[in-house]
Amino acid sequence: MLTDHPVAPAPVRTARAPILTRLRADTADHHASLEAHLPLHASNLSRATYHALLLRFWGFYAPLEERLLAGPLQPQPAFDYRARRKTPKLQQDLHALGDTPEQLSRTPQCTELPRLSTLPQVLGCLYVVEGASLGGQLIARQVQASLGLGHDTGAQFFGGYGVDTGRHWRATGALLTDMALALDQDDAIVASANDTFLSLGRWMAAAALPH
Repeated sequence: MLTDHPVAPAPVRTARAPILTRLRADTADHHASLEAHLPLHASNLSRATYHALLLRFWGFYAPLEERLLAGPLQPQPAFDYRARRKTPKLQQDLHALGDTPEQLSRTPQCTELPRLSTLPQVLGCLYVVEGASLGGQLIARQVQASLGLGHDTGAQFFGGYGVDTGRHWRATGALLTDMALALDQDDAIVASANDTFLSLGRWMAAAALPH
């Protein structure tokens, strides 16, 4: 007679939250902290403070985008970061506000950037920088109302991709969703997004803004 063996219970599988849902929820605190310390939404935002903040953003995005473009994410038909770079927009805004290329070359640049050596790290960072293009629409409208600056006069960076901003964000979301499912490294993606928020937050908090 064969000896009966107890049947092991089937493992309990928990539903996997979509990566965009996790990113939104698990980065909310760092995202809110960053926004709370930036005076871009202030009704009394001055042109001098706005200019100083743009210079600070330039000092972060210039080295960050060098790393992103040298990273492991290969250009794809629906997503090519080379066409999405923020530094050309910042450069045009700062030129409109009076900065020369020589002055920009002397602007301090962030050295404590998020790590971008793996694909999950790059994906987490992209969530932050591409999400900023979506959220910048409100700031662009406020800057237009309070400072009178538009696309050609110093507010191109916050204008994102203009009428194509929504379409670009959906393409970013599709990229993150597809790659997260393929990689199965959601924790690493979320950690990198938080790293990016923290790095940007530290850099912007150290800005010497006009009073």
